[in-house]
Amino acid sequence: MTDEARRETADDAHGWRAATEAALYGPGGFYRRPEGPAGHFRTSVHASRLFAEAVAELLCRVDEALGRPETLDFVDMGAGRGELVSGVLAALPPDVAARARAYAVELADRPPGLPDRITWLTELPRTITGLLFANEWLDNVPVEVAEVDAAGVARLVLVRPDGTELLGERVSGADAQWLARWWPLGTEPGLRAEIGLPRDQAWASAVTSLQRGLAVAVDYAHTLTTRPPFGTLTGFRDGRATAPVPDGTRDITAHVALDACTALDPALRLPEASLCTQRDALRALGLIGPRPPLTLASTHPAGYVRALAIAGEAAELTAPGGLGDFLWLLQPVGIKDALL
Repeated sequence: MTDEARRETADDAHGWRAATEAALYGPGGFYRRPEGPAGHFRTSVHASRLFAEAVAELLCRVDEALGRPETLDFVDMGAGRGELVSGVLAALPPDVAARARAYAVELADRPPGLPDRITWLTELPRTITGLLFANEWLDNVPVEVAEVDAAGVARLVLVRPDGTELLGERVSGADAQWLARWWPLGTEPGLRAEIGLPRDQAWASAVTSLQRGLAVAVDYAHTLTTRPPFGTLTGFRDGRATAPVPDGTRDITAHVALDACTALDPALRLPEASLCTQRDALRALGLIGPRPPLTLASTHPAGYVRALAIAGEAAELTAPGGLGDFLWLLQPVGIKDALL
């Protein structure tokens, strides 16, 4: 197909980045729906209060590393309906809670009933001293999708409102440079990749708002040696995976090339970022949750049931093949990275 013919057949199609942006965040978009993300899928935040308690512990460690400042910031990036920031505040010791300043950053409207002390914003505060925590945020930063055509050329994938795809222009410029460095596709027809450059840029912008402290991104992720050959673009609706149709009725997401996000501008002169699994991060924060001894069932039945429930929740948050395989990116700014 010639470039002219390709353009003629793509009048109602757009790149996946623009289509996803409109479907998720435009008027009537998925993330503006009243039920919020929790109405469709289950994150670590929704799985157990133990996750918020572990993040509160991390905030306390950042507080100590900062020398217990007069004001300690906690920023929940991509806050959904404020579940994480509310849970973290509730789990803080009184002396830390008294100095904590909490922000929820989200494009949707402020949900009713959120504590007044939580500041609701549509963009990051200008300066942050404390902990910036982005749980499943980067996977919803829209990206372009590339696919190798029959001639072995990587082209941008276009999508119509009904989810039908077609190939567009050759990948070029900064997108092509990103693919060459972080997701080399080769020439086999049908190979696909999500071009993560907008996520790298979003993460760099978030980190530069941090004056001192720690920035953490937690997400479905892969690294250079584990890139999936056909990409990971998918949809979620009503708790189930579905086709990624950009119609505003479902989440559209793709796993994050999180190692690429660590390559910040050397001019920032920041300490090297680190990656670890959620399983290792939560265990380092004290979330173990061992099964209670069976003898407790006869001596203290109610306590046994509570302990068993906690063990089950901890197991879900750290399970191999599930939430435990999420990757955590930790970027210290002005402090030593000895928090986990």
